[in-house]
Amino acid sequence: MRIAVALVAVWALAHTTSASAQNYGSVGGGPKLGELEIKAWQPIPKTKTAVQLGSDTKLGRELRRQVMVRLSQRGNQVGFSGSNVMRMDVSYFDLLGGSRQNYGELGTKPDYAESGSNPFLPVPANPIGRNTGRTPSTAGPTLRVSLTLYSVDTGKVLWSATASCITQADIAQRAGEMMINNIFDNADKNRVGDAGCPL
Repeated sequence: MRIAVALVAVWALAHTTSASAQNYGSVGGGPKLGELEIKAWQPIPKTKTAVQLGSDTKLGRELRRQVMVRLSQRGNQVGFSGSNVMRMDVSYFDLLGGSRQNYGELGTKPDYAESGSNPFLPVPANPIGRNTGRTPSTAGPTLRVSLTLYSVDTGKVLWSATASCITQADIAQRAGEMMINNIFDNADKNRVGDAGCPL
């Protein structure tokens, strides 16, 4: 009897896990590919703002520079400290494997990384990807930029924006700059719209 109850519990757990995993992208996943979403609980305050990268990559540093330029154009002081912190996450994924055969293996640098920038530790060259037998996504290489502004004093999130585009590695920085410019062209209102992706 205990074995039967245990088997039913394992079966139920397996079916609920696979069902929830299928809906993961639709729950709080942000805007669709090629769109941006801004959530402004309040307008971006005109106080000193620090822009902090989630992960330090060359592409992230270049796009952080653009965010700092756009914040300073709004009248904000920018620096490495401030009463508000804008956390910036930049992700570039090429799950189709890119044009090079070894792109997508652990230990290699992305196309946008210049020589000597953040060298990776040598690790085994294991291909990254699904081994499910399904055909891969045809969406293409994707750049995603997320910005979250919060107050250092209260920890309260004041403003957030997310944008994503399909873009090749050689124009990823330009695509990111276009998305950032599109975000800051009308940053103080809630909106969902075109991310401003390059053609």
